[in-house]
Amino acid sequence: MRRLHILDEAAAEAAEAAGWYESQRPGLGAEFERAVEAALDLLEEELVPLTALGGVSGQRGAKRLILKRFPYDVVVYERGDALVVVAFAHHSRRPGYWRTRLRT
Repeated sequence: MRRLHILDEAAAEAAEAAGWYESQRPGLGAEFERAVEAALDLLEEELVPLTALGGVSGQRGAKRLILKRFPYDVVVYERGDALVVVAFAHHSRRPGYWRTRLRT
């Protein structure tokens, strides 16, 4: 099992997105939270291959896992034996805003 470290900024993004979905339809925020938890479980268990990101971010080791049903990526990079969750990034809002969070 792989250790996960979730940056505070990423956790705040997930909570904000869940709140927004909940405001759109009661129960949808909880569905988003379950999708996030399922993705984190897959990452911990190393059950899915991750997609390398292009450009400088990919060269620095950034990879992503696409959430099911929601237009969000879980952006990660490896640090030692841990996987660092850098962002829960919407597919079309503020592309690449999380790049400054990458530390290698």
